[in-house]
Amino acid sequence: MARVMIVGAGGVGNVVAHKCAARAEFTDILLASRSVDKCEKIAASIGSPKVTTAALDADTVANTVKLIEEFKPDLLINVALPYQDLVLMDACLQTGIHYLDTANYEPIDVAKFEYSWQWAYRDRFKNAGLTAILGCGFDPGVTGVFSAYALKHYFDEIHYLDIIDCNDGNHGKSFATNFNPEINIREITQPGRYFENGEWVEIPALSIHRPIPYPEIGDRESYLLYHEELESLVKNIPTLKRARFWMTFSENYITHLKVLENIGMTRIDPIEYQGQQIVPLQFLKALLPEPASLATNYTGQTSIGCHITGIKDGKEKKYYVYNNCQHAAAYKEVGSQGISYTTGVPAVVGALMIVNGNWKKPGVFNVEECDPDPFMELLGPMGLPWHEVFDGVSPFEN
Repeated sequence: MARVMIVGAGGVGNVVAHKCAARAEFTDILLASRSVDKCEKIAASIGSPKVTTAALDADTVANTVKLIEEFKPDLLINVALPYQDLVLMDACLQTGIHYLDTANYEPIDVAKFEYSWQWAYRDRFKNAGLTAILGCGFDPGVTGVFSAYALKHYFDEIHYLDIIDCNDGNHGKSFATNFNPEINIREITQPGRYFENGEWVEIPALSIHRPIPYPEIGDRESYLLYHEELESLVKNIPTLKRARFWMTFSENYITHLKVLENIGMTRIDPIEYQGQQIVPLQFLKALLPEPASLATNYTGQTSIGCHITGIKDGKEKKYYVYNNCQHAAAYKEVGSQGISYTTGVPAVVGALMIVNGNWKKPGVFNVEECDPDPFMELLGPMGLPWHEVFDGVSPFEN
């Protein structure tokens, strides 16, 4: 049994709160955000006395510490902005509670994300006897668990890893992002990067793309991006010869993005406008639809998985593991679209891994450093069934 504090009341926070409220392991749930009205709306939709709400400016350690000391949770689930990761980790250390997030830290003034800032907390969490689980969404998150599961059960060595992420949904908007627009656009406009033969190869943003087949969907144009789980997977699976990440974008999305980039709307440096300093990307975020608002009429599905090639008993082996998630089904269950659902459900599964002791160990860990079996056993029953293909036709040549 545990008390849990959820920070963040966007689409993912909504999923996490619903799923936590449905589990007997969580006796008391506090949903906190700068926008307390969003928290109250989510709590009302759940309708459980276990769920309470609070206003929180999570940019300041002292604010979070005060709320933690009042509520006394055992665990903090961070589904707020990546800018706030370190502040929330500091607050957990000060108050002696466990920590879990779904995206790694990035500084607000630099379009860069990496795990080094959070990995630097390892000794502090270890010495405090506390657990911190990093990147426990779907990608990062489940894709790392998929990889660890494959290595544990089917491979002696993994040599090639391609993570593929398709959103074949339709929300009816001319241009919108499926999660926080500021974070989404910062991520995909950075240079692409992949790991090959012991080195990182950097490419211009969105410059490498190709059609990739997805189950129940078919071929979709997929773009090579740098994604944070590549950094930890390469570190934790040292036999990897190549690791890449691919994500689908429609031609319409790419066209809008290029225009916005060309006119400077994706800039993150402040400009002066009518005597005030504004950040163009933050202004653009205010103009775009709130991701949670896309859920109502969202149709189609997502498909996210790992194509893996390696060696077992001296022979080459191919393996593909994936999940497909219907947007409409996610909305019917918890009132969120599939992107939020596929991020929020794994966060709750990871939290349960800490609460039940499977992943509870002192230190800071990426998900692939933990036992994948209990996570995989719970993932399907929690709403994200997974499927395996052994030695099928891989769309990738080695």
